[in-house]
Amino acid sequence: MELPVQITYRNMQPSDAVTARVHEEAAKLDEFFPRITSCRVVVEAPHRHHKWGELFHVRIELGVPGTELVVSHEPSPRAALRHNEEVALRKHLEIHPEHKDVYVAVRDAFASARRQLQDYVKRLRGEMKTHVHAEDTGGS
Repeated sequence: MELPVQITYRNMQPSDAVTARVHEEAAKLDEFFPRITSCRVVVEAPHRHHKWGELFHVRIELGVPGTELVVSHEPSPRAALRHNEEVALRKHLEIHPEHKDVYVAVRDAFASARRQLQDYVKRLRGEMKTHVHAEDTGGS
């Protein structure tokens, strides 16, 4: 099945190369789980900052039977702090260079989507443990 992919660009010009990369990554997801019903991707360059340059946000919404999986890949100074704790007190923190490359942002967002899809498939197969609360079992 050919996965229907809807791509939206915000605050940037549409790019044939980025569109091709999104379709490649979506095709990999479709091969992994062919029952995906929809795939909406938003590629956004929210603003330009004189120190950080252009930062790309990628949001993926995957329609699957019974639910929708959402991935929002948004680099932030806080994420950079978590990633590199030794610079936690610096005020002039620079976003990681990989967040400035739209292709890397797309790749990372689809990697997150793939992990969510893998978890979804495991839940469908009953391979993941679920938490049972005491009130659900009648116990106390």
